[in-house]
Amino acid sequence: MTCLQGKSSPILEIPLASCKQQRRGQYTSRICKIRGGLLDFCLRPSQVIDTMPNNTQFCPGSTSLVPVWVDNGLNRCFLDTVVTSVLLFLILVPGGVQILLFLRRAVLVEQRFRVRPLWFRLQVALSVLMVLQYGTRLAVLGVLGNEDDRVDLYGYMELSACFSMACYLISIVILTMERSRTMMSRRRQGHGFVLLLFWTLAFVNENLAFISWLSPHWWWGFDSEVQQAELSLWIVRYFCTLLLFAVGLRAPGLPRKSYTLLINEDGNEEQEVPLIATDDSTSRQKSTWADAWTKTKMVFPYVWPKGHYLLQLRIVLCIFILVAARVVNVYVPVLHGEIVDALTPIAKGDRVQFPWQLISIYVSLKFLQGSGSAGIGLLSNARAFIWIKVSQYTTKSIMVRLFGHLHSLSLKWHLNRKTGEVLRMMDRGTTSINSLLSYIIFQIVPTIADIVVAIVYFITAFNAWFGLIVLVTMTFYIAATIAVTEWRTKYRREMNLGDNKMKQKAVDSLLNFETVKYYGNEDFEVSVYDESITSYQRSEWKSIASLVLLNSAQNIIITSGLLVGSLLCAYYVSETKLTVGDYVLFASYIIQLYGPLNYFGTYYRMIQQAFIDMENMIDLLKEKQDVADFPDAKDLQVKKGVVEFDNVSFAYNVEKPILKGVSFAVQSGQTVALVGPSGAGKSTIIRLLFRFYDIQDGQIRIDGQDIKKVSQHSLRKVVGVVPQDTVLFNNDIRYNISYGKIGSSEEEVSTAAEAADIHTRILSFPDKYKTVVGERGLKLSGGEKQRVAIARTILKAPEFVLLDEATSALDTKTERNIQSSLANVCANRTTIVVAHRLSTVIGADQILVLQEGHIIERGRHEDLLQLNGVYADMWLQQQQAEEEDENKSGDEDDSTGSGPEKLD
Repeated sequence: MTCLQGKSSPILEIPLASCKQQRRGQYTSRICKIRGGLLDFCLRPSQVIDTMPNNTQFCPGSTSLVPVWVDNGLNRCFLDTVVTSVLLFLILVPGGVQILLFLRRAVLVEQRFRVRPLWFRLQVALSVLMVLQYGTRLAVLGVLGNEDDRVDLYGYMELSACFSMACYLISIVILTMERSRTMMSRRRQGHGFVLLLFWTLAFVNENLAFISWLSPHWWWGFDSEVQQAELSLWIVRYFCTLLLFAVGLRAPGLPRKSYTLLINEDGNEEQEVPLIATDDSTSRQKSTWADAWTKTKMVFPYVWPKGHYLLQLRIVLCIFILVAARVVNVYVPVLHGEIVDALTPIAKGDRVQFPWQLISIYVSLKFLQGSGSAGIGLLSNARAFIWIKVSQYTTKSIMVRLFGHLHSLSLKWHLNRKTGEVLRMMDRGTTSINSLLSYIIFQIVPTIADIVVAIVYFITAFNAWFGLIVLVTMTFYIAATIAVTEWRTKYRREMNLGDNKMKQKAVDSLLNFETVKYYGNEDFEVSVYDESITSYQRSEWKSIASLVLLNSAQNIIITSGLLVGSLLCAYYVSETKLTVGDYVLFASYIIQLYGPLNYFGTYYRMIQQAFIDMENMIDLLKEKQDVADFPDAKDLQVKKGVVEFDNVSFAYNVEKPILKGVSFAVQSGQTVALVGPSGAGKSTIIRLLFRFYDIQDGQIRIDGQDIKKVSQHSLRKVVGVVPQDTVLFNNDIRYNISYGKIGSSEEEVSTAAEAADIHTRILSFPDKYKTVVGERGLKLSGGEKQRVAIARTILKAPEFVLLDEATSALDTKTERNIQSSLANVCANRTTIVVAHRLSTVIGADQILVLQEGHIIERGRHEDLLQLNGVYADMWLQQQQAEEEDENKSGDEDDSTGSGPEKLD
């Protein structure tokens, strides 16, 4: 069959045995011309071709669709016509059925369940690139056809281009629909049959070009602009279809579980504070590059320090050095080859020149370059030296930001956190940013630039075969590196999880060493730690083993490329098409290029590892503040010091409210005591006034100002707290007392200690105020710790004082000694006291009795006793308990005192 097409209507040329003979003579083949589907006349093939201009033919002159194999290759007209027609049929009929099924029976996938990896965007981008490539081909051939009479834009080119563009556009629709819609009964994973078959056939079609390598009817070579354009476009098509086929097998844009299972799992998950990525399968299988753009945007402000012009100048200098290093990398092997040519005699007996100029330049450039991957050249050392300040600025900035963000988070978050995990996240996250910048800017980008420069240089200086060898080798190397590294990412995540758990267990066990010793569980703690190390090492083994596999694959690819290129270059030298210096140039250039390429996998893994290590840190930075200031929050202005709770309701958990419509007021200078059973909401009132939490209903006012509408800093500046469990920094006593007022003098610290009745005790220590109190203040007794906390609050000199059962953990004698210190703190200040022992609050101006979130009684001590209610009952019980304790202590004193008398 031979098809002919004109500008206006298609012309098909087909042999018909039934076609009537219109002239004398027997014809073995008849050609029927069909216009718009009507049979007009029959001619011989030569007559049709000779009577029509070249630009109206469907196939080139003197050719037909009948012979499939011509001149050592496939008929290009036949191949493009048949293959594109089959592809269009495949994408239209089965693909159309799939689209209709998705439109009618599929459900939309919720946005939160849609996967957004970089690879899915790559699939769409490659499909769009294929469409643009076919359009570019028509445009380029059309322009060249107008400029050169020997070049024609035949009908099969237009047909195949239009059919192919339609195929890829429809494939984008199917690809997007598979991601956004799903069948609830869908069990299989990956793309549908239509897309996989389409990408497979498209890739196979491009590989058929290798069969026609020796055919003169194809476009191999660089003899004309048409051949150059066609070869370039084929290379683009080949690698696009290869990537579409390879990535399509992995289906990165589709979830690894059915939609029904995802919904069920999501409904069963508890909402917790996201300290670290969980080890569920969805998290492990998520692409490392899924949030690459978000991570890059977060890092960029620290890469280009705004307002720091000297640092910006350093960055510009580093970029300039990188460009200079790329130029040096080109000229080093070139000069090496020229030196060899200069030292090689053209004929036997010829005198060899002394190329001292070339040698001097070569050694100078080598001094600038250094030993390649070793990085000891002048340029690399200068770049590393200049970059030090930039790296330090980046590390400091991100660490300070993260540390400040953690301190800004609410009390709820800190109560749920694990200190060991958070510290590991901070450490790995900040380190990963510097690693990311270093590997991308100074390793990956220069390596890719060197590859591109090498390909261009070999094509121009040698021929296209050398450039093609380098391109194919690099492409396969990078593709294999990325594919295997993506596969082994889950093992790195498992290592991170194991590392976090191992460090968290160690920190938690060491912080609670007293409890461990109380119960004699040292061996148990060691065994648990041993198990966590074993679990970590299992993941570590998987990671290392997969790394060995990756290195072996990389070595095979690089060695194969080096072998093919060396053999080709040696062949051209033997044919006197290249010189010995050219072979030396090629070998040295390839070895120089493969040097950093050997580390490309390492660079990619390090970048991926940095992204993984950044995930937890970014989760911390994304953590929202439960208690945040309003944008227009003003500072609290204290005039009288009146505290009001107006119908306040609050609950940590919606199902279990703590406070229910609590209302009371504390006048200036008054002391209000909160008493009641555990869980009644006493400590919660203290936390709400300090604004550790925001209330759900009502208002808390200070001098008529809603504390929600003022800044937290100004509120907490005027409120002092003496908690029940005093926690001190692992520093000296002076530091812990002066923490109430940063920058206070030694006299102020001593005065505050005297007011807290701890000054004399401190002076009895060997190091006095320089005595280190130990982790959490464990070197001090309970009474000493409380007095230090009281001194700290006295030094702060707040307008409001909150005492949260400040003496409940102390014995009666120590409590009575501290009462005078507390009285100094509360003198002439608005005070709210949460009391466990009622005897400590009998002098309060008002006592509030809480029970189940309500204030059930209020008044002075004497008034509440007369009510004979809950407070009176609590008072009676405590009095009886204290009498029993005094009787027991009295009996012990009597027995101890009579002992010596009896012995005498």
